[in-house]
Amino acid sequence: MLLILEAEDPRPLHEQVAAALRRAIADGSAPERLPPARDLAAAFDVNPNTVLRALRELRDEGLLEFRRGRGIRVIPGADRRGEFIDRVRELVRDAEKAGHTRADLMTMIEEM
Repeated sequence: MLLILEAEDPRPLHEQVAAALRRAIADGSAPERLPPARDLAAAFDVNPNTVLRALRELRDEGLLEFRRGRGIRVIPGADRRGEFIDRVRELVRDAEKAGHTRADLMTMIEEM
């Protein structure tokens, strides 16, 4: 699993880490069980708390499952969901850059 952060990315670090992990899940390069947060932090060269925040975000999106004593596991089928979440986030960013609100975007989607 290749984990790289873009130096010129303006997003907060935890969002960049979450996006990198989401991509790894989507392309199937993430293992079924993720390494401990400290190991991921070392791979990204960031603080472990940054990684934990990203992991919680992915858990809340339904991509990861936390099990005490068993670590963090990628939920089966998360690869497709992660890909769509990444694309939706990109769509929201593009809409905001164009001056549309999230409510405008939801209206556009509902009208399809």
